Amino acid sequence: MGADARRPSAGSKPPRVPSTGQAIPDHAAVQRAWLTYLSGHEIPGTCMATEITEGMLLNADADVSQILLALRMAGIQMAIDDFGTGYSSLASLNKFDIEFLKIDQSFISSLSAAPADRALCEAIIVMAHKLSLQVIAEGVETAEQRNLLREAACDFLQGYLVSRPITPEQLEAVLKHGATIR
Repeated sequence: MGADARRPSAGSKPPRVPSTGQAIPDHAAVQRAWLTYLSGHEIPGTCMATEITEGMLLNADADVSQILLALRMAGIQMAIDDFGTGYSSLASLNKFDIEFLKIDQSFISSLSAAPADRALCEAIIVMAHKLSLQVIAEGVETAEQRNLLREAACDFLQGYLVSRPITPEQLEAVLKHGATIR
């Protein structure tokens, strides 16, 4: 079967998931919907990552832990979102199989003006790399921020400097035709 035959059709929508901060009424149903969607379209779980907050990790009850485990078993990668702003427990980095730490934009926005924020970012990056985690800096808006993060060996950037938010149709154009969005 060709790659295009496995691609979701234009009318095939992935499961709808509430945005961060909204309650998910049935975690297990969302998990099943995503796993069914991926399987039905022959998309490896390794093509996806899910973001979880530090608070979710700290308060992970048996149901949440079970769902995270099922997603991991499907190959879906995990990222801790807004790292450094919650009640972080460094022990949770080893308790759960995490691939990415996302440094919160509140540290990035004052990176060049606040030496303490720069030091914290550098420390997070070094710690993450020592734990074999990759780091994503959120809210990167300037070339100066990019350069400071590059010097600190940050793995990925996310923010307006890279791209403004885009619609699903714009994303499809990028994926199909290599279009550039700015």
